[in-house]
Amino acid sequence: MDISDWRKTIDELDEQIVQLISKRAEAAKAIGELKKVSSLPVYEPNREQAVFDHIRAVNPGPLSGTEMQDVYERIIDVMRTLQRREG
Repeated sequence: MDISDWRKTIDELDEQIVQLISKRAEAAKAIGELKKVSSLPVYEPNREQAVFDHIRAVNPGPLSGTEMQDVYERIIDVMRTLQRREG
C-alpha cells in the first residue's frame, strides 16, 4: 500500500471512530440524565478508574497502556462536559 491508500484507510477508520464516539456520547448523556434525577455527581473517579483499567487491559497496541489512557482521559473529559451541559 502507498501513502494515499493508508490515508484512505485512516479516513474510513475515522468515520467509524466518529460513529462510535457519538454512540458513547448518547450513552453518557443518558447516564447524565439519570445522575441528575438521582442527585448523583457527574464526576465519579472510581468509575473513571475502572474505565481506564478496562481499556488498558483490552488494548492490543501499538499504543502503550499509558498512551491509550491519555486518549480516554480526553474522551471522558468531553463526556463529563456533555453531562454537565445537558444536566
